[in-house]
Amino acid sequence: MSQTIIYPGTFDPLTRGHEDLVRRAASLFDCVVVAVAANRNKNSLFSVDERVQLAQTVLADLPNIRVTSFSGLLANFLQTQDSNLVLRGLRAVSDFEYELQLASMNRKLSPHIETLFLTPSEQHMFVSASMVREIAALGGDVSEFVHPAVQAALQAKFA
Repeated sequence: MSQTIIYPGTFDPLTRGHEDLVRRAASLFDCVVVAVAANRNKNSLFSVDERVQLAQTVLADLPNIRVTSFSGLLANFLQTQDSNLVLRGLRAVSDFEYELQLASMNRKLSPHIETLFLTPSEQHMFVSASMVREIAALGGDVSEFVHPAVQAALQAKFA
């Protein structure tokens, strides 16, 4: 049986931490779907299409990765992808409470959904997209935290 796991997020922007989780999941599952959320409640720096394109560029070397956008309930999106597996990242204990609530709600909406948690590698534990955006907005060097294509896109946004 083919195993597809869905990694949902806003990825605004995709960081080295996100990339680390995707690459590790790619070695564990037949297919990893990076599901870029079109969240109307968030004021994103990059459009959904830009975030999808950046993720496709960064992850282009992985043959079992697919990047797509989605809106609405994750539980419904999982059905369209013929998957019941969700990947979520945990950077710190503070992430756990929120992620546990999400996982519980998804399972309540659809009892067959399973959420798997991975922690990023140590060098990426402290990296968050919001921190990267703030550093870039203030003219700081984000090259250690994002792929060069993402760095270039950030520089263009804040030029």
